[in-house]
Amino acid sequence: MNKYIAYWGERALLVLISVVVLFPIGWMFLTAFKKPRDAYSLSLNFEPTVQNFVTVFSDPWNLGSMVLNSVIVAGATVAIAVPCASLAAYSFSRFRVRGRKFLFFLILSTQFIPAVVILLPFFLMFRSLGLLDTRVALIIVNLAIVTPFVIWMIKGFIDAIPTDSEEAAMIDGASRLRVIKDIVLPMAAPGILTSSIFCFILTWNEFMFALILSRRDAVTLPVGLVSFRTERGDLWELMSAAGVMITVPIFIMALLIQKHFTRGMTAGAVK
Repeated sequence: MNKYIAYWGERALLVLISVVVLFPIGWMFLTAFKKPRDAYSLSLNFEPTVQNFVTVFSDPWNLGSMVLNSVIVAGATVAIAVPCASLAAYSFSRFRVRGRKFLFFLILSTQFIPAVVILLPFFLMFRSLGLLDTRVALIIVNLAIVTPFVIWMIKGFIDAIPTDSEEAAMIDGASRLRVIKDIVLPMAAPGILTSSIFCFILTWNEFMFALILSRRDAVTLPVGLVSFRTERGDLWELMSAAGVMITVPIFIMALLIQKHFTRGMTAGAVK
């Protein structure tokens, strides 16, 4: 009897958690297809429309430029951070140099610094360099945020790779770079892919730095949501449509690489 109660109690709890997590997302998707007069109604009986998506891409919202900025910033951050972090992670995993642990801890400790603490120095630096409201500034900031995290993740995956194949290849005359390219990276591919996903998601969703460092030309999608607050209040139907534009790419990416994502998350757990 106790096992029966525990069985159904566990499933009821899972259903409750799923409803709590998925309800706001589902309601956002519904609101994105509502007309302005229906956006404030709790009724599920409404006439759907796609006009909200047309509106957010036209003046004065111009969501298309924000989509382009987000894609460029997130893509460039991943393209730079992952290769650099992979080489750094390999160095920390394989080379036994003096101060290695302290340097690794120093890199990870940057993740414990509140973002608001480094926001002003970044703002002053970019203002002096003339980089405010540019994609370059956002890419640099996001690299500073995600690179330590990616190094830590990829190192765990490389630690799980046996060194026998590397040693055999180097005995046969292969260079260190050749070993990394032909042996380590293919074996660590699920972990690197997982790290790339997290890197992209963190950059795609970054809000605070993008809000302060961009004004018009480099505005990204999360910051663009703020523009839907007008004199008549929050335009929930347009905000929800923009929210769908932010959420859908992440969902599609997760579905396409779900198998590799799962392998990557479990590979680094075994050493």
